[in-house]
Amino acid sequence: MTAETMENDPMKLTELRFSRILEWLKGKQAAPEVRLRISNLTRQTVLASSAELADRGEKRRKGLLGRQRLSPGEGLWILPCEAVHTFGMQFPIDLIYLDRNHRIKKIRNNVPPWRLSACLTAHSVLELASGTIRDTMTRTGDTLEFSSAPLTDEGSYAFASHAQGVPE
Repeated sequence: MTAETMENDPMKLTELRFSRILEWLKGKQAAPEVRLRISNLTRQTVLASSAELADRGEKRRKGLLGRQRLSPGEGLWILPCEAVHTFGMQFPIDLIYLDRNHRIKKIRNNVPPWRLSACLTAHSVLELASGTIRDTMTRTGDTLEFSSAPLTDEGSYAFASHAQGVPE
């Protein structure tokens, strides 16, 4: 279609403009939310059945800030990351520092609000509900596995218990 034809047909011109706007918006939309199941291969336990991935921008900066709590089975994997803070948080969390091969370098249990924690040899940090490390008997040196979290029938992510021996 030529420019002259479009000038004579305002509807075609509007459709063209609208399609260009849609194409532009497609490029600007955020990637869909990724949920992960995190398993401790060494202990044969599930640390999180629905963890979020914070691997860029706003998600990394915000972390868990603004949340009232972190339920069992939930978590946040911050990648890359060597240190975190709990300034402004309203609840304690468990921290697991991982190397590039998902081996645990350092753990911190029940870290309260207004604290700093770091492991300068870590590649990423896993933030979990307080008590997860204790309940799953997770230790330094264990190896973790990350996989897609399954969707429930309702299309939302399942939040199952992280305790050892609970089938999922």
